[in-house]
Amino acid sequence: MGERKRILLIQGHPDRLASHLCHALEGAYAEGAVASGRQVRRVDVASIDFPILRTREAWERGLLPATLQPAQADIGWCDHLVLFFPLWMGDMPALTKGFFEQVLRPGFAVRPLPGSPVGEKALAGRSARLVVTMGMPALVYRWYFRAHSVKSLERNILGLCGIAPVNETLIGQVDKLAAQDVARHLARMRALGSAGH
Repeated sequence: MGERKRILLIQGHPDRLASHLCHALEGAYAEGAVASGRQVRRVDVASIDFPILRTREAWERGLLPATLQPAQADIGWCDHLVLFFPLWMGDMPALTKGFFEQVLRPGFAVRPLPGSPVGEKALAGRSARLVVTMGMPALVYRWYFRAHSVKSLERNILGLCGIAPVNETLIGQVDKLAAQDVARHLARMRALGSAGH
């Protein structure tokens, strides 16, 4: 079975009233991970009521909303994080970005470190996978647009906290996927969950 991992699945699709491919992919990953004996926790961003941060003061010194405390604790608990979200206007949905702005606060994600301009990467030792769905072909996003928003998430959010390595699964043309294509992607997610990757 290999290394036993504590896996946190974060569902970043902002629509909680309908089931989307992101939800099916998360479910398949969870199936594989649980079947292999791994510990799995899940966070559904759309089901959490929280305010958007509006000032630097609130980010640096404000209290984390009580509704987000369990999610932050789950990030601290895990050693592998898997984030699922649809690409909207070339980036993660605003709700998902707002979630990370809230939970990855100074003191939790980054701590002061004398002599360092960026501080201590407090979440080092964790790895991640980004599972991103989109309407455009994944190759167009990766090569023409250079996967700019995913790279920014990897470098400027996860990397700044010390989360590495970060792997990607990009799934394009989701509105045109045939049933066998969906089945293939779900099987891939089960395999990744089983392996804890």
